[in-house]
Amino acid sequence: MTEGQYRHVYVVIEHIDGKLIPASLEMLGEARRLFDDYNKRYNLNEKVVAVLLGHNIKDLSKTLIEHGADAVVVADHPNLKDLINVIQTKVVNQITLSKEVAEKVEPSYANEYLRPRYMFFAADSIGRHLSSTVLADLDSGLASDVNKLVISDMSITHHIKTGGKPLMYDKTLEMYRVDFSGFLWTTILCLDNRNEKISVREYSPQACNIIPGAFQPIDPDPSRKGIIIDFEPKFDDADLKIKVLSQTFVKSEVDFENYKTIVGFGKGIQAAPEKNIKLVEEFANLIGAQVGITLPISKNVFSASPATTSTYMIPARVIGTSGSKVGPMLYFAIGLSGAQQHLAGMEESGFVIAINTDEESPIKDASDIFLKGRMEDVLPLLMAEIKKEPQLVKAK
Repeated sequence: MTEGQYRHVYVVIEHIDGKLIPASLEMLGEARRLFDDYNKRYNLNEKVVAVLLGHNIKDLSKTLIEHGADAVVVADHPNLKDLINVIQTKVVNQITLSKEVAEKVEPSYANEYLRPRYMFFAADSIGRHLSSTVLADLDSGLASDVNKLVISDMSITHHIKTGGKPLMYDKTLEMYRVDFSGFLWTTILCLDNRNEKISVREYSPQACNIIPGAFQPIDPDPSRKGIIIDFEPKFDDADLKIKVLSQTFVKSEVDFENYKTIVGFGKGIQAAPEKNIKLVEEFANLIGAQVGITLPISKNVFSASPATTSTYMIPARVIGTSGSKVGPMLYFAIGLSGAQQHLAGMEESGFVIAINTDEESPIKDASDIFLKGRMEDVLPLLMAEIKKEPQLVKAK
C-alpha cells in the first residue's frame, strides 16, 4: 500500500428532520476510541472526519465535534434537503476525493492524499443503500452489519491475494459480524491484491456499515476543538431529475419500546414455518405482546407466504447485537437456542420464560422458567390457560 495516499476515517452522518440519529453519534464515538489508540500506536495524526449533508444543518457540526469529530465537512445545499441516493452518493464521493478538503483536515498529509483509509456508515435502510453505492463508485470493498471493529497489523497468507505467501498487512480494519447461526463471528477484511502473477491493486477505503446500538457514544465535551469545513457540492442536470414531492418519516418499523411483553422466536419454527409463525402471532396477540426474532429468521432461511415473510422475517424485528436491544418486563423465548448475540439483546428483560426441546441449550441458563417441549405442543396449552384468566389477556 502507498502509505501516504490513504488517511483518516470518514464517518457519514445521518439526520432526520434536523436531528442526528443515535447511530451517527455511536459511530463517531467508536471512531474516536479507535483513532485515539491508532494515532498513539502508529505515531500519526490522522483525523476523525464527519461528513454532513443536508440543508440548514450546519448547526449540527458543534454537536459532532463534541462527540468526537476532529473535522466536520458540511455540504449544506437546497438540493441535499431530501434523501435522494444518487445525489448523496455523488456528493459524499466529491468530499472523499477532494484534496482541498484533505488539506483543511490535516495539511501535513494533503500532498499525497488520494482517498480515506476507512469509512463508516450506519447499517440502517439509508446507510446500507448509501454505503453500497458510494463504495461501488470508489471501487472498494464493503462489510455490512458490523458490530465490532479492530485495527491491527496481521500476516496474511492467501492463494489469490498474496500468491500463497505470508505477507504483512498494516493498519488492517478487522470488521466483525455475527454469522447466520447466531453463535459465531465472521471477520471481514478488505485487502489489497499483491499477487503479481494475477493482478496488483490497492483497495481503499476499508469500509463498513455498522449496526445501530453496537457501540456507545462518548460523553459530549463542549470544550473539544475541531474544524468545520464548508463544502460546495457540484451538480448537473442529470442529478436533479428526481424530485421528492412529499415524505413521511417513520420512526421504526417495529415498536419494541412501548410493550411490556415481547415474544421472541427462532429456528424452532422449522418443522412448519408458516403454521408456527401464525401460532406465535396468535399467542402474542392474545397477551398484547410485540414479536421479535433471531438473526437467522431475518435471512429468510425458511419458506413462508409473502405476507408472513414481509411481516415477521424482517431485519427490523431482530433482537440482539445485530438488531434491537430490548428490556420488557416479560420476555418469551420460543424455539430459540440462546446464542450469545441474541442474549445480549434481551438480557435486560425483567422475567424470561423459555420454550425449547433442548434442555442443554444456552437459553435455559438465561431463563427464569424453562418449559421443555415443542412450541406446537406448549403454546396451545399455555393459551388455553391464559384464556381462563381474563386479566392476562392483552395485557400490553
